[in-house]
Amino acid sequence: MASKAPRHDMPCQDPQERARNFSEVALGYPTEIAIAEAERCLQCKRPKCVDGCPVNIDIPRFIQKIVDEDFLGAAQVIKESSSLPAVCGRVCPQESQCEAKCIVGIKNDPVAIGRLERFVADYEIAQGSSTVEVSEPTGKKVAIIGAGPAGLACASDLAKAGHKVTIFEALHVAGGVLMYGIPEFRLPKDIVQIEIKNLEAMGVEILVNQVVGKVTSVHELLNSGYDAVFIGTGAGLPYFLGIPGENLNGVYSANEFLTRTNLMKGYLFPEYKTPVKIGRKVAVLGAGNVAMDAARTALRLGAEEVSIIYRRSRAEMPAREEEIEHAEEEGVKFQLLTNPVSIQGDENGVVKALTCLRYELGEPDESGRRRPVPISGSEFEIEVETVVVAIGQGPNPLVTQSTEGLELNKWGNIVVNEETCETSIPGVFAGGDIVTGAATVILAMGAGKKAAAGINEYLKNK
Repeated sequence: MASKAPRHDMPCQDPQERARNFSEVALGYPTEIAIAEAERCLQCKRPKCVDGCPVNIDIPRFIQKIVDEDFLGAAQVIKESSSLPAVCGRVCPQESQCEAKCIVGIKNDPVAIGRLERFVADYEIAQGSSTVEVSEPTGKKVAIIGAGPAGLACASDLAKAGHKVTIFEALHVAGGVLMYGIPEFRLPKDIVQIEIKNLEAMGVEILVNQVVGKVTSVHELLNSGYDAVFIGTGAGLPYFLGIPGENLNGVYSANEFLTRTNLMKGYLFPEYKTPVKIGRKVAVLGAGNVAMDAARTALRLGAEEVSIIYRRSRAEMPAREEEIEHAEEEGVKFQLLTNPVSIQGDENGVVKALTCLRYELGEPDESGRRRPVPISGSEFEIEVETVVVAIGQGPNPLVTQSTEGLELNKWGNIVVNEETCETSIPGVFAGGDIVTGAATVILAMGAGKKAAAGINEYLKNK
């Protein structure tokens, strides 16, 4: 049976070469390998993989079109549900979503759904072909705050429905975390911009340098002709540990470090005027995907030694296994069961060392992971010159705190109706990280699509 065939590996750059360049690590499937991988699909009558996809792509149908060598047809199937297939094929955690439910994966490795999605999307881009049908204009106008994954997905579905959509983006370029947070070697920025241009071709207007909460407000948008508003501002406020020394020169939040490198092209300095100072030895605090991105970026910026500092064991790391493996291959070191308690500086206020404690794992906490417990008398120092804090981020309060009548939870996230994504203000909807807290690109897109459905119903009844 086809399902017994081994899963096909993705060709990648050599680890020693890629650790010093910003070119994309994964090189994509050649056509013959993509077809062979697609032939592993069983074409289940009740495909559980679709249930595992937050945007409900008809996975068996697009894979069958690959088998039939109708690659553009496969792209059209994906675009029925997803507005960013070239992005999702690269950065979505398929191993915990669609591929986790693949029937082939019960006894063998699951079908490489994400890699096939990327293949199809890249093929379409190479052919210069991208068409999406848009309904007749409805005369309704919707404002979207934030051009990240949630906002872009919401805009796509609303534009398909015939509504006039305008996106208000605070930064100078659209894309949100896709542009400022995910490194070039994982997600090339030209790929993101191609996907965004496809949205503009559908009639979506994108206004940049528009800081809602400063230049305008949610209520002003509602009073200026917009029939509905969607808030998709994400989780861009970095968390810190609150330990001594976090204000020293040489300490970055992961947000600043990655934004300066990615969006402001610090890796191309001095061609682009955004220097990113990096020491010989770098410590990255945290072990999620953002931490892996920061560590691998530090290597590429010239650091001689980069260490992940994490208070639990490898088994509890929240990052994708693929990202952890890539970091290890490239030479990132892991200081596990270790937690920083202070950052030491020299006489000029520049980072020189990290003071840490050794930990051991105790009983599971509310997350189900074993709780880290400090070992008495285990304090030690690590020599470092740069520290990147990558322990998570929360909602930026600029929009939420300037919007009267908007209900928030105790963490500052927007409270919405679970079915429609409508907030406490009629006609105002929200989705993505600003509602759930920091999550994945595809979950934010799923929320944007769900909100678009809620907005459609609202506009029908308005």
